[in-house]
Parts: sequence; structure tokens; C-alpha cells
Amino acid sequence: MSALEDELTGLNNRNHFLSLLRRHITYANDRKNFLALIVVDVDSFAHINGAHGYEFGDKLLQHLAKQVAGAARKQDYTARIGSDRFALLLPRVMNAGHAELAVQKLQRLLDVPFDDGEHKIKIDVTIGVALCPMHATHADFLLRCAEKALETARLSGRNSAFAPDVQGDNISEFWDIEIELGSALDRGELALFYQPQVRVADLRPVGVEALMHWTSRTRGPVPADVFIPIAERTGQIKKLTIWALNTALRQAGQWQHGLGKLAVAVNFPADLAAQQDLPELVENAMKLWGKPGIQLVLEITERSLMNAQAAFAILSRIRQLGAKVSIDDFGTGYSCLAYFKNIPADELKVDQSFVGALLTDPGAGQITALIIDLAHRFGLAVVAEGVEDAGTLQALRSAGCDIAQGYLISKALTAAEMQKWLSKNSRPAAAPSSR
Repeated sequence: MSALEDELTGLNNRNHFLSLLRRHITYANDRKNFLALIVVDVDSFAHINGAHGYEFGDKLLQHLAKQVAGAARKQDYTARIGSDRFALLLPRVMNAGHAELAVQKLQRLLDVPFDDGEHKIKIDVTIGVALCPMHATHADFLLRCAEKALETARLSGRNSAFAPDVQGDNISEFWDIEIELGSALDRGELALFYQPQVRVADLRPVGVEALMHWTSRTRGPVPADVFIPIAERTGQIKKLTIWALNTALRQAGQWQHGLGKLAVAVNFPADLAAQQDLPELVENAMKLWGKPGIQLVLEITERSLMNAQAAFAILSRIRQLGAKVSIDDFGTGYSCLAYFKNIPADELKVDQSFVGALLTDPGAGQITALIIDLAHRFGLAVVAEGVEDAGTLQALRSAGCDIAQGYLISKALTAAEMQKWLSKNSRPAAAPSSR
């Protein structure tokens, strides 16, 4: 049994759970995410021990631990934090409604009486819920809020309660979106659009970025900045990303052009980029759909590099397969000069917040120039996204930027529209591409 686990139930013990809670609250505060903490207490547990014996009481606690774990998602954490008290930590929830749904699921699991073959009893529990940052932004205070909510529920004769000022039964539209998103692929509602990328020096097309679009049959177009975070929080993002990877390679392999090798960039979220099976997923897609004229590029965010040692090993394996790696939104997150000398990447993407301010903010211009110079010193190409006017393009050209994308070049296009764009903009190869 690990020193981090409760000896009886196998769940996280109190000390380890508090450590996890502190870490995730720090992350939630930094990233402006929500987090929910659920505390579960067994009613009249002392009476149960007195009536049926301590051995039965231990079996009941083990059963309850399994039910609490059954209410958790893959990214959640469960713990035994007292003799008859349990906790469930839900990182990256959208709102109070998601926590309420977890409570309802747990209550349904506990509706089934516990039967050890000799005794059969109905388990009654009281539940308290608190959310970060609404109730507290510190682990110990958030735990106090959840336990206070538990006591409030008990005194009022209810099974559960939220800490004050949160309406736990108001489940927002995001829950509906989550439910719809789960079957959007099966209904054929998801599609990839492609935004062209050109060489800054001569505007020659060198690649595309694949962008996921969702048109719901009930609510119409759903913005990516709405459904992608939901997919990440609910664990659906892996399925969507694998679909995007295979679809992008398949569709790009059908395009006819005279441009030589065309880069196809697919976005990979930070959580997926850190998973050990990522190289295998990439290899399978490349074997299935790869063509000599296609260069796969995996776009990952800086956040993917927080655990540099693990991330570098995974990305190195991917590059050995023949794919390239691009660091997206560079300059907005965890930039660290120390990892430049070993970073297993081929290019950096300058975030559009810098690119869009090149002509109006001297600081943005200086930062962009520094990123370009630094990247080139370490053999990395530089892509600027969000290029919307000729003046910005010229500023990037003067700074030595390699590749640009944005509305000035083209909006995002369907696969069929992309074929027409490539046909219109193709011309015989000149100087070698930066890619």
C-alpha cells in the first residue's frame, strides 16, 4: 500500500488529497478555470458500527469508496479524508451544474442498499459542495466551505447543499452542449476547415492549419472557443483529436497541386500531448493516410512542456516518425529560455496577440523580433498567425519571419475550397521552403 493511499479503501489519503487540492487550485487560479470539491459524510456511522460490528463497518466504507470512485471522471480525484468522510475533487468543471450532476450520480449509486451477505442496509449520506474561485481560492478554505455546506445540509434535513451564493440546481447550457458534443461525430456535424500558410518572403503556399468546426443540428454553428474547452474538461478531446488527425491527413492527401511537400498542422491539446500513447496514435494515422507530398505537423501549446522531461521524450519519438512539432501561442504562457537548447520542435508560432499589435505597440514588435531571432538561433522556423493587413506582413518580413497565416492570406476553407485555392496559388517550386 502506498504512503499516499488510505489503507482501508485504497483511495487517496487526507494528506495526499490536500496536496492534490492545493496543486489544482493553483492551476485553476492561474488559468481562470473552475474547480469543484465534494465532501461526503456517512450518516449515523457510529450507530452502524454499534449495531453490526466494526468488520461490517469497514466493508461498508470500502463499498462507499467504490461508489464515490464510480461517480468520478478520469481526471477527478477521490479520497478518504476522515473515518467516515470522503471527498471528490473535480478539476476543470464548467459551472456549479457539473458539480450538481456529480452529486446526483453519486446519490443514484448509493440508492442501492449495501449487502455483505449477512446484513443489508440503506446507506444514507450527506453531501457538501464548494467551488473555486466562487467560494475560496485556497485549499484549506475551500475544504472548510464544503464541510460547512455539508453541515448546513444536515441541519436543514437535506441530502446535499452547496456553499452559499451558488445555485447548484441551475445547470447551464454548457451541459447541453457537452451532451450534444458526445454524439456530434456520429451525426456528421464536425468538419475540418483549413487556413493556408504562406512563405513570408514570396507568399508561396507551404502548408495549412486544420481547424475543427462544429455545426449542431439544434443550435447551429458552435464556436471552437466554446466547445473545445468543454471537450478538454470532459475528456472528449482525445476522440475528437484522433478524428481530426486522420481526417486532415486523408483530405490533404487528395489535394492536387504543384507545390511539392505541403505541411498539414493539427492541434493537439496539452493533456493529450503528454500521453504515452500519442506516438502510437500518430504512427497509425501516418501509416493509414500518409502521402509523400504531406508533412504532418503537430501543434502543441507551451503548457504541454510544463513537464519538460516527459514531454520532450514523447515529442522526440514523434519526430522520429517523420512528423514535425510546432509550439503554438508562443510567448503567452510558460516560455523558458532554458528549454530552448533541447526542445524537440521544428517551429514556433508567434501568438496573434503580438502579431496584431505589431504596428501599434512597439513592445509587441520587440518581443516578436526577439522570438524570431531566438528561434532562428536554435534552428526553428517561425510562423506568425493572425496576419490581417499588408503592413503587418511587411513588418514580419522585415523581422525575418518565415511563414504567415491569417485573413490577409485567406480565411479558413473547406477541403473542396482549399483545393481551388491551391490550384489558383500554385506555381513551380522556387527556393526551398522553410519547412
